[in-house]
Amino acid sequence: MVANERADWQRPLGARVATVFIMAIIFRLDTFTFIHVALSLIAIAAGVIVFLGFLANASWPGVTALFLLTTVLTGVTGFGFAFTKLLPSHIVGGILLVTLAVAIYALYGAHLSGAWRWVYVVTASTALYLNVFVLIAQLFLKVPALHALAPTQGEPPFIAAQSIALLVFLMLGWLAVRNFHPGGEAPAAVRRTV
Repeated sequence: MVANERADWQRPLGARVATVFIMAIIFRLDTFTFIHVALSLIAIAAGVIVFLGFLANASWPGVTALFLLTTVLTGVTGFGFAFTKLLPSHIVGGILLVTLAVAIYALYGAHLSGAWRWVYVVTASTALYLNVFVLIAQLFLKVPALHALAPTQGEPPFIAAQSIALLVFLMLGWLAVRNFHPGGEAPAAVRRTV
């Protein structure tokens, strides 16, 4: 890389957004699909930051609000596509929205008091996992190289990708519940492992 060039993640946000718009034009996404995809990618990016905060016993209210809002909007817009019968995506979307309702109540209604702390961590992490689950499914549907590996999404590469994602979320989710204690110090057993 030349000294004047920046890595993609170092580019200003406006330049990255413009790149996404150009990609939408190239891939000919209609406006509604583009909005849905943009919301889901923002939700995943913000969710990863929130999840890392759980692991580090840190919270960022602005990023958390962005994650929850864009994830709700992703779930809601997912029901805006034309359909004639109930699809697996609708079931995942319904589970996502119920999970988010609990997470939002735990954070803003119960203020993470008592058991609501771990309920929030579990439900917010589950919401992020469901977004990643759908992302993996969409990648295997839309990316030709991945689609060739698993055209029906029942083949070993697809199952392996989803299984690895689930395993990673379960392991890190357990650590997140253990480590995240906002407004107070983590128990001694947790402090030793961090």
